[in-house]
Amino acid sequence: MSYTMWILLTASLVGINCGLVGTFLVLRKMSMLSDAISHSVLLGIVGAYMVSHHLQGVSMLVGALIVGLLTTFLVQWLHQKGVQNDAAIGVVFTCLFAIGVVLISLFADRVHLDVEHALMGEIAFVPWDVLEVGGKSIGPKAIWLLGFVLAINIFCIVFAYKEFKISSFDYEMAVTLGIPVVLIHYVLMGMLSLTTVASFDSVGAILVVAMLIVPSATAYLWTDRLSVMLICSALIGVLASMIGYMIATVFNVSISGAIAVSTGVIFFISLWIAPKHGLLRKWLKKSPA
Repeated sequence: MSYTMWILLTASLVGINCGLVGTFLVLRKMSMLSDAISHSVLLGIVGAYMVSHHLQGVSMLVGALIVGLLTTFLVQWLHQKGVQNDAAIGVVFTCLFAIGVVLISLFADRVHLDVEHALMGEIAFVPWDVLEVGGKSIGPKAIWLLGFVLAINIFCIVFAYKEFKISSFDYEMAVTLGIPVVLIHYVLMGMLSLTTVASFDSVGAILVVAMLIVPSATAYLWTDRLSVMLICSALIGVLASMIGYMIATVFNVSISGAIAVSTGVIFFISLWIAPKHGLLRKWLKKSPA
């Protein structure tokens, strides 16, 4: 497979993973929590390296999962103690992210990770970091990691689709029906943590927020059905990845930045022309016949 195809496949997997998880974040009005976790998992990655001395594989996923769940717990705990939710998110993610930055500075001579790479990512290098089995290359490590996380995300969504759906649209009804809403919430946060850390090499901690939220918000403009929204969100993520890569190639700019810009362009176009919640449709309904 060519260099370009590996990059497009990696970006598409990022778009699909982020689109699926981001759909539930948008529906639950938890978009900013994705920002918090996407930053705080840096601490998990550094912590995993300090324990295992590796930046790939299971250790990195476990580290990100632990810190992601810790972020969620601390935000909820502060909110229960009377701190406003947005303030709790700001306090937790800035503190955990800052600790991660300090640890990177302390161990910069021993770990191949810097703050710029963590924030911005560099998908152009993904095809060169390959996984070898028996001395034979079987593709970039990022592809296998993203594919593994995608399998987890799909399994969780399919297995607990009803629970995710009810608790996302009507929390009180879910509690009444005996659905373990707290468990579902933490499962979703675990999915978010794994998706974020798997996307680090491709789009970085900051731009992964755009991939998590914008495609899902765009899909919401087009449909009111959850199943269709999940598919649309994933497809929009793939479309934005491909358009972004083409823009980056033509203008010689950051690939991850171009992908994020593409999500915004698609969103604003949809904001006008979407058949469900588009501004043009609303304007036509209000205008006199």
